[in-house]
Amino acid sequence: MTLYRRGLLRAAPALAGAASLPLTSARAQAPWPNHTVAVMVPFSPGGSTDFIARMLAQELSAAFGQQFVVDNRAGGSGTVGMAYLARARPDGYTLGVVPNGTFAMAPAMYERLSYDNDTAFAPIGLLASNAMFLCVEPNSPYKTLAALIDASRAQPGRLSFASAGSGVANHLGPELLQEMAGVQWLHVPYRSGAAGVQAVIAKETTLSFVDSVTAIPYLRDRTLLALGYSGADRSPQAPDVPTIAELGYPGYRASTDFGFFAPAGTPQPVLQRLSEESRRIMLSAATKARLEPLAIDPVGGTPEQFAPYAAGERSKWGELIRRRNIKPE
Repeated sequence: MTLYRRGLLRAAPALAGAASLPLTSARAQAPWPNHTVAVMVPFSPGGSTDFIARMLAQELSAAFGQQFVVDNRAGGSGTVGMAYLARARPDGYTLGVVPNGTFAMAPAMYERLSYDNDTAFAPIGLLASNAMFLCVEPNSPYKTLAALIDASRAQPGRLSFASAGSGVANHLGPELLQEMAGVQWLHVPYRSGAAGVQAVIAKETTLSFVDSVTAIPYLRDRTLLALGYSGADRSPQAPDVPTIAELGYPGYRASTDFGFFAPAGTPQPVLQRLSEESRRIMLSAATKARLEPLAIDPVGGTPEQFAPYAAGERSKWGELIRRRNIKPE
């Protein structure tokens, strides 16, 4: 059970208002939505953020009677997509599903962004949380985390790990473990988590921290081997894989968490309807049944719950970035 399920962001399902009710404001004089809504994802297709966004978009399309279409805009650890979202017209027709690596981690690493991360966005809520598996390819000489760490200490900087970009969760998760274990790995950033997985399979890199949604199918067909799990508790979908905390690193925890955003200034009635409907979707029995096999924890948090969560994430990972002097690559 994750931190959120223990109470930080526990939210009861809320019923959305009827999708056909008109909404009016200074910016939106016609009922909303009356045409297609874009859901920006700041990474290439195929990763966990893209999966959550497409699932949500499908359900929102059904709920509101208009198409919600995913728009992938990769680059800069997600900051390219966030810059696009910040510039979008705040009318409810451009939204974003964004991981904590982009909204809480990357801003501490980039000295200059084209947007103000604190004021450019209106949070709709936290959607879900997805811990990661530390994965190697099945024929790797490292069959346990202890063996990997021993080899890493004997060969500083020789072993490498793949990530979806500098400053994202599957970059900083390994950075935190390196700090706790006293080892040094070479960071190899890719444009997406899916590309990083392929790099491990092709033996281009030694390891990668892979989101559960991506990792579970590979673990089931034994295309990847998991040496540890980054969650607070073992994954129900891979109960034989111990947590990294269990393996000698108490307190270790890292996950990819997915936030739902609109540009700042989006009419409050639109934000309210999106918040209510996205909570209903994420906390529904159907969504839980769909996400459980992938070890994704639905959250369904409110906008009000988002602020303390985001502050904690920025503090934890921002301090790590400064201690390790992590820069964009």
